[in-house]
Amino acid sequence: MSDSSPITIRPMKIEDVNDVVQIDQLSFVLPWPERSFRYEINQNQASRHWVAEISGENGPRIVAMLVCWVILDEAHIGTIAVHPDYRRLKIGERLLNYAFAVLAGEGILSVFLEVRRSNEAARTLYRKLGFTEDGVRKRYYKDNYEDAILMHLENPGSFANKESSDGSI
Repeated sequence: MSDSSPITIRPMKIEDVNDVVQIDQLSFVLPWPERSFRYEINQNQASRHWVAEISGENGPRIVAMLVCWVILDEAHIGTIAVHPDYRRLKIGERLLNYAFAVLAGEGILSVFLEVRRSNEAARTLYRKLGFTEDGVRKRYYKDNYEDAILMHLENPGSFANKESSDGSI
């Protein structure tokens, strides 16, 4: 798959939870429990959640996911992950840009997130998209007490690339 392959981004549905949980477990030492994704989809009105999928011989395959929360004019990215087999293909960047466009349309002025200090690949991507590093949450991660780097992006709509309204990129 090249970085220009068709990716469809759409809202996460309850039927996606098993695939999303698998991506989360493959991506993080401290993955979210399945019930958390179900809660985001079914109950959390502040939640915005998307998946990126590619078409394959056996139908569409979910290859990435993102969950964020909207509070007034701010959004906080709770989790984002790309399946290990599909990393370095700009899928995470496409997913973030899509989310930025949607969030900007909702009047979001700032986006915040935490990222492990050691996750240089993610930090590089976030900086490329306009995020700045604003601070540190000392010993934030419970598995090894690694610090989290606090990052934020002002005016996410100015960084969103041109995409079609149906989520095709």
